Amino acid sequence: MQMTGVQIIMECLKREGVNTVFGYPGGKVIKLYDALYDEPAIRHIETAHEQGAAHAADGYARATGKVGVCIATSGPGSTNLVTGLATAYMDSIPIVAITGNVSADLLGRDSFQEVDIMGVTMPITKHNYQVQKVEKISEVFQEAFAFARSGRPGPVLIDVTSDIFTQSCEYTAPDGPLEMPCKLSDIPMEQIREMVSKAERPVILAGGGVVLSGAADELFELAERIDAPVACSLMAVGSFPADHRLSMGMVGMHGTKASNMAFQTCDLLIVLGARFSDRVTGDPSTFASHAKIIQIDIDASEVNKNIPAHVYMIQDIKCALQQIIKEVPKKFNEEWVKNVAEWRRENDAHIPADHLPRNIMRTIDELVGEDTVIVTDVGQHQMWTAQYFPFKKHNTFLTSGGLGTMGYGLGAAIGAQCAHPDKRVLHITGDGCLRMNLNEMATTVRYDLPVVTILLDNQSLGMVRQWQTLFFGGRYSETTLPPLDFCAIAKGFGYALARKVNNADDFRDALKEALATHKPCLVHVEIDKDTMVLPMVAPGASIDNIVMSIS
Repeated sequence: MQMTGVQIIMECLKREGVNTVFGYPGGKVIKLYDALYDEPAIRHIETAHEQGAAHAADGYARATGKVGVCIATSGPGSTNLVTGLATAYMDSIPIVAITGNVSADLLGRDSFQEVDIMGVTMPITKHNYQVQKVEKISEVFQEAFAFARSGRPGPVLIDVTSDIFTQSCEYTAPDGPLEMPCKLSDIPMEQIREMVSKAERPVILAGGGVVLSGAADELFELAERIDAPVACSLMAVGSFPADHRLSMGMVGMHGTKASNMAFQTCDLLIVLGARFSDRVTGDPSTFASHAKIIQIDIDASEVNKNIPAHVYMIQDIKCALQQIIKEVPKKFNEEWVKNVAEWRRENDAHIPADHLPRNIMRTIDELVGEDTVIVTDVGQHQMWTAQYFPFKKHNTFLTSGGLGTMGYGLGAAIGAQCAHPDKRVLHITGDGCLRMNLNEMATTVRYDLPVVTILLDNQSLGMVRQWQTLFFGGRYSETTLPPLDFCAIAKGFGYALARKVNNADDFRDALKEALATHKPCLVHVEIDKDTMVLPMVAPGASIDNIVMSIS
């Protein structure tokens, strides 16, 4: 059957199960948008900025486990995707970004809005393509989606020269979805059984790979079977119930005392899909120095990269755990679990009763269900959310971990809300971050997306200020921000409710009212600029060198 390039692209998207795309039109994708005009099966969400589209595709992917899709035109349109693609790349999020470019005959001539987006994005994509022949569209799109979701997921970019959008060729639909082969290693079961049997102080580190493989149930079963306390990296928050007796919370720079002390004391560390970033390990020479380490990861490049493993395997986390659970002995480590519980009590004892960020998280937990999706930007509010909100399910905490992208949150919240129109989506942010992406408020209003933004405003770049306080003698260089009337801004965009509060009781009332509107709302909370994220470990220090309080 003869089809034009844009018709083939529509068929490719539908074949991959795509029903929502995020983007911003422009001259070199105008023909693609003309095709979308006649395609009722694909909903297009026009964001206020291409970066917002990339973050929305990212949030959609994290919330669903499916491939998120975004579209941008050539030149500045495509380069505006870069931060969003890098964010997805660092956190292993499957995205397909479609960009238009100048016609093939104009490539390399410095044509209007021409840019080498292939060269620009090569380091921050799993793979990228430039399509200059209409006959190649179907093959490339099939491969791109397969690359994005296979093995360790990640973003893929497809750059299409504008001349082939209207060219025609014979199109035949592929037989089925394409899956990229992933070279896996054997599971050294005998060694694992022996190491687990001998261990008296086992610990499990859950990383983002647990979430990406959908292995939360298997993680739970393994922890209970071998009676091992569980710590999470930032990307794995929610993969293990926060209220479980074996839960220790995060580990590392802003990890709990329970997690950090357990890692420095354990004799066995089972690592599931975690990259051992510097924020987790602190001083790598002292990290888990008494432990034998078992590492499971789908990506061979992550094994022995930062911390050497005694036993490792290249495996899908879910599949590997299903086999391991059947083979390892059931254990009870009563004294060890008691020690960990005591460290957890000591951690909680240092939190003042009037700590507003913690009380805000408690209030949110009381007012929303466990299926609520919480999206954060990056900074103090992000850490307070990870520390104090008792996540119980995976895919309910969406945040930028590896890249630490300020301005990520509102775009990602839009994507999550589009993915789950019947779920609550909360966007928790800080004033520095919201200044970067508040243009996307217009998107939430335009599409009537009931995202509730909770702004923790300390009139500063709070995390940088915290470092300036602790490590730079209180020299607050360029971290104090002038006040903004965010409520007036939100109302100007058309928000149904925008309230400013400065205490936990008023916050409760405002959040109740916001949730009852089922419209885009803002709750603006004033936070003291000297409120810190604690515990904290200094950069590069051993993770058991914990700062619990500041006198």
